[in-house]
Amino acid sequence: MASSLYKSKLQPLYTKLTPQFLHLRHFSPSILNPDSTTPLSAKDKSKAAFALIKSEKNPETILEICRAAALTPDTHLDRLIFSKAISKLSESNYYEGIREFLNELQTRPDLKNERFVSHCMVLYGEAGLLGDAVKVFDKMRELGIRRTVKSLNSLLFSCIVANDYGEMKRIFVEFPKRYGIEADVDTYNTVIKGFCESGSSNSVYSVLAEMDRKGCNPNASTFGLWIAGFYKEEKFDEVGKVLEEMRKRSMFPGISTYNIRIQSLCKLKRANEAKALLDEMFSRGMKPNKVTYYHLIHGFSREGKMDEAKGFFKKMNNAGFKPDSECYFTLVYYLCKNEDFETALSVCKESIAKNWIPSHSTMKLLVNGLASISKVDEALELVAHMKEKFPNSADKWNETEESLPKN
Repeated sequence: MASSLYKSKLQPLYTKLTPQFLHLRHFSPSILNPDSTTPLSAKDKSKAAFALIKSEKNPETILEICRAAALTPDTHLDRLIFSKAISKLSESNYYEGIREFLNELQTRPDLKNERFVSHCMVLYGEAGLLGDAVKVFDKMRELGIRRTVKSLNSLLFSCIVANDYGEMKRIFVEFPKRYGIEADVDTYNTVIKGFCESGSSNSVYSVLAEMDRKGCNPNASTFGLWIAGFYKEEKFDEVGKVLEEMRKRSMFPGISTYNIRIQSLCKLKRANEAKALLDEMFSRGMKPNKVTYYHLIHGFSREGKMDEAKGFFKKMNNAGFKPDSECYFTLVYYLCKNEDFETALSVCKESIAKNWIPSHSTMKLLVNGLASISKVDEALELVAHMKEKFPNSADKWNETEESLPKN
């Protein structure tokens, strides 16, 4: 209470402060925890940083948040923060800031290792600064870090995230010889992923031939990527050839291969064919997992076949699999798009009970949809919950609430 009173008295002065002073305020050490003197743990710093970066637009402030959090690539959350920050900085065309920040991180004693440098190269790729990623790989020895196949694989992956498949091919051909690095199955799989994403799945035949010459055995991921590539190009006969190649090598399709095929068909809006693969799985004594069900729910939803989508949602639960947040969000969104607002409300309430809140746009679809079928009380109840849950978005929800019909 005292803190709030103090802020309210200072507000008139605060609004008159110069932009330069406000800029300095953002760079204070307490940027992650401005209302408390209690030190944050590393995990709490990361959580605070992620929440701040999602809504921050000032590029320098984004960098200061990252610096204050002392991020590392050792946790999933920190890797997400790095990627989010680089993405927002790229959108602002703040490339010099990205370079400065990543170069600065490479001087941190705790980050002078292959793992961080490898992650750094991927971040450069995400920013579209592939040349910088190559420079980092070239100077690893100067940094006192030994190059291995892991860093080579990261460099190749950075080419993929940068959508520069020509550079990926060049590095794949030249760098193993230049730096004395022996490619492993992950190297080949990364290159195969690049070929398949770029619409060159036929090139994988030569990659597989090289693997055989080098005595590097392909694995399930090798063939899964290849199958997904041919589906993407709608070369269904080639999918059959890949499956035959697997059989020749005594590698028989498991649940992961079936899931890739089901997902690929659903992406092509061929959900009925995907369902036929599910039936084939059952006939072979194989049981689907939650990923299988999610792909089918998403596939049928995209085609507007909501009875089938709801049926698979029910089967998923009956099979003992717990749908994740994305599964709920997908179903709520498509139920709204298909004007089944009552079912959407039921699924949404179930999701909210698990503390999984669909996006603002999906919730607005649902609120307006409920109002359109004279379920204004239910719509108002959802609005009230959203305002309580996300006070920073209360103004948006007030506008939505005012637009609703009055009882």
